[in-house]
Amino acid sequence: MTDEISQHIDQLIRQEDTPDDTSLPEGLDDLEPDQIALLLESLPLDARHHAWQQVPQEVQADVLVAMRSEARESLLRLFDSEALDQLTADLDAENLIELAESLPEEVVDIALARMDQRQRHYYEQTASYEENQIGRYVDHDLLILPNNSRVRDALRLLKRQVPEYTEHLWLIDRDGRLTGVVALATLFKACEQQMLVELCSDEFGVLEATLGLKDATDRFELASVAALPVVSDEGILLGRMTQRLAMEILHETYESQLMATAGLDEEEDLFAPVMRSSRRRATWLGINLLTAFLASWAIGLFEGTLQEVVALAVLMPVVASMGGIAGSQTLTLIIRGLALGQITTANVMPLLKKELSVGGLNGVLWAVVIGIVASIWFDSAAIGLVIGMAIVINIAAAALSGVLIPVLLEKLKIDPALSGSVILTTVTDVVGFVAFLGLGTLILI
Repeated sequence: MTDEISQHIDQLIRQEDTPDDTSLPEGLDDLEPDQIALLLESLPLDARHHAWQQVPQEVQADVLVAMRSEARESLLRLFDSEALDQLTADLDAENLIELAESLPEEVVDIALARMDQRQRHYYEQTASYEENQIGRYVDHDLLILPNNSRVRDALRLLKRQVPEYTEHLWLIDRDGRLTGVVALATLFKACEQQMLVELCSDEFGVLEATLGLKDATDRFELASVAALPVVSDEGILLGRMTQRLAMEILHETYESQLMATAGLDEEEDLFAPVMRSSRRRATWLGINLLTAFLASWAIGLFEGTLQEVVALAVLMPVVASMGGIAGSQTLTLIIRGLALGQITTANVMPLLKKELSVGGLNGVLWAVVIGIVASIWFDSAAIGLVIGMAIVINIAAAALSGVLIPVLLEKLKIDPALSGSVILTTVTDVVGFVAFLGLGTLILI
């Protein structure tokens, strides 16, 4: 599929040379909305705008929902009032909740006015939850029956519709509260007159609508089902979380963490305007500049030593690099543990001892190797001793920092994936340089 998308990108960009050609490239009309969204995001702005005109009207809303918000807004800015009117003509609650932040408020109001009472009720329910809560993104396409229904009612319902990711139907009372879950597989073995409540599972998982997206996904993963019901604080059934939604959340979480390591947002458009991208990245570059100045200041404290022993300047990158790599290994492990809920106040100290032991063992091992190489290279056992001791100190400091930095950032409600690597790099650089040059001053001069 990746190769197919790449071919379509080439076709659409070449089509820019023939603006009168508005036909869809061969095979494009077979793509799913999320694939079309990926394709549009991969095009330069002019080619994207041209390609958008070729997207069938009936899938445009689904395509926009699947796009990252910044790329989506680059297209919505082209919409006149008539185009917006057509877009919102048949929007359901789930699509409108995704598009609402990208649309003018008056357009959202018009779309709501066009919805039937049921869809409007769905929208008002989901809009009451925060962006990071699962209640905002529930799927309303599910099988529901009153709790006084019989097997025959369920079989009749199944003949009319069976939504994707459906293994169960859910029973509710007259107030809409979830009262039971029935596996579809049990229906075909039961008597048609049997009450559905008699077939209910003894235990079934539910998700509270106020759960965070990550927590909801973790709970879903442990449930091993195709869908889980989502309920309000009062127990009212709001909808369901499906495997598809869980995978989307996992994908976005991973992408968010990946982008955060460079100070970027997962909604960043690949072809965002130059000035906008420059402004965003300038902040992160400025932060890194400050940390670089701090490391340079630490080096400057030993200017006299560097002038006396030039070999130290040659070997400084080795010390910083070894500490940085060791620290990033620990940092990655701890961030993963925090993300999975594996790290608590009870196991931080044992984990810290384990990582310090690993750092100490690796530090001694590589200190011996690097010390021997440096001694031979510069024909000085003292230089080998200095760099060996500095390597041990810096790798130990890296292990300590790799555990404590993300844990402390988590306590301060700061995403460790966003800031952890910058702080860690600064610590290992400063500690490494001060240890190396400080020992060099004491031993060599």
